[in-house]
Amino acid sequence: MRFSLNQLSVLAYANGFTLWHYKAAVCGGVTDPGFFDAASGMLAAGDLMMVSAGDGARMLCVVPDGDGVRLSSLN
Repeated sequence: MRFSLNQLSVLAYANGFTLWHYKAAVCGGVTDPGFFDAASGMLAAGDLMMVSAGDGARMLCVVPDGDGVRLSSLN
């Protein structure tokens, strides 16, 4: 599965925080390193990402990763 920018949308934004939604074919792969790198200019550390897919949904947090983007499961 490849990242598609037109499947990424903003649900809410306030005080420098953004809640994102990404529509994926499947949940697997969205946490792979580099998957969201094409959106690195838009995503910020601490933002939350809701991922919905045909096989389920996940809530993830954007964490710093050098020049790229990494998403981590919420603890």
